[in-house]
Amino acid sequence: MKNSLGVMQGRLLPKYKGRYQAHPVKYWQDEFNVAASLNLDCIEFILDFNDINENPLIKSGGLEEIMLVSKKSGVVVKTICADYFMEAPLHSKDSMISSESQRVMLMLLKSAKILGIKDIVLPCVDQSSLKNPKAVGRFVNSLEALLMVAEDYNINFSLETDLNPQSFVNLLDQFNSNNIKVNYDIGNSASLGYNPLEELSAYGDKISDIHIKDRGLNGGPKILGNGDADFDVFFKKLKEFDYIGPFIMQAYRDDEGINVFVEQLDWIKKYFSKYNYI
Repeated sequence: MKNSLGVMQGRLLPKYKGRYQAHPVKYWQDEFNVAASLNLDCIEFILDFNDINENPLIKSGGLEEIMLVSKKSGVVVKTICADYFMEAPLHSKDSMISSESQRVMLMLLKSAKILGIKDIVLPCVDQSSLKNPKAVGRFVNSLEALLMVAEDYNINFSLETDLNPQSFVNLLDQFNSNNIKVNYDIGNSASLGYNPLEELSAYGDKISDIHIKDRGLNGGPKILGNGDADFDVFFKKLKEFDYIGPFIMQAYRDDEGINVFVEQLDWIKKYFSKYNYI
């Protein structure tokens, strides 16, 4: 396998408290063996706002447990999806929230360094969107204050936004750092009506983490192949950039996770084979 193929945490397990995407407190360990049985080599860990003190990325002794489970299963944690910062944005207008979020990010960076994690995906969508110019200014200032630590630890901030290609480039240009990267979510871009050719032409060389998903235009998640994402166009264009990061399955899920996941994994593998990623 030339690129890592992994899964967003929780997609191979029953839903945690009925939530569509969440760190599965107390049974997250079970997913590593399931992932290994499906020949997946990594899991993208989630840091939630809810139950944060129960998350092994933060909890005392948690990092040791992650390393032990990873060693036994052979499935590693290379990336973190920091959903915490959707609920408590670094660029919040509330200075108490933004200050606490900076403290949490510093803790997360330290944990990531210990685990050997290279990418922290930072979602700037929904309530943490950057479509407001003032929010962009606050975001740049907040992240700049953390970049020195990220660079010292050799960890990327992989930004996931709902910005159009040119606006995203304008945001990226405000940082003078090789540690600011892009998370590309195939389904979210399809839902927003963005053209993958335009997106990848604008910042394809900065993509460090890819979420495999399908959505309808202006709609929610769909089983891979049933939405408006053009996987052929995307993967063909991606070949121009010698992408070496992971592909993370964040595809449609039901209450149980596993069967619908396997169905979609089998479906997407034809693209990995066609474009020589596996």
